[in-house]
Amino acid sequence: MSGSLFIVAAPSGAGKTSLVRALVKQDPHVRLSVSHTTRTARAGEADGKDYFFVSQDIFSKMRDAGEFLESATVFDNSYGTSAAAVHHQLHAGNDVILEIDWQGAQQVRKNFPDSSSIFILPPSKQALEQRLRGRGQDDEATISRRMRDAESEMSHYVEFDYLIVNDDFDHALASLTAIVVASRHKLAVQQSNYSTLLADLLA
Repeated sequence: MSGSLFIVAAPSGAGKTSLVRALVKQDPHVRLSVSHTTRTARAGEADGKDYFFVSQDIFSKMRDAGEFLESATVFDNSYGTSAAAVHHQLHAGNDVILEIDWQGAQQVRKNFPDSSSIFILPPSKQALEQRLRGRGQDDEATISRRMRDAESEMSHYVEFDYLIVNDDFDHALASLTAIVVASRHKLAVQQSNYSTLLADLLA
């Protein structure tokens, strides 16, 4: 059996990371792709678990060698998804989630036209700003910049297959879970997974 690829994008502060981590925790067949990044690790983040933290020089060499399924620059830092790691998980039968921005999503769709893309929105701009401030990670200038960038980011929601408004966390998680489970039962996926059974039933 082969897994399915899911793209999840959202403006910073919309709750994307918390939702994806909750889904991975409750579903043993879902894997979160760990991206490479040139940004500095935040407090509590571990190399290889949250991100692979690399220098700009190493990142550039990997990108030039075609090792990334997608790559983008966000807030002056580079991010990239290892193509080999994603293919390995998919071939092992696991569903893979790419937690990336809209730029990366555009690149992935070209390589994986059968992927499913999900965009997560906050319930309001006020809620988004409160969440950014509540993290206690950024100064005023950074928060203002993230709010400006969020407007640009959110304008790309129309490019995605599914839209979730993260007003209530449990409801949003249930919606995300429903999308993943439903995608596993698409005809093309089931035909591939159960080719032998279908041939036997129709013989």
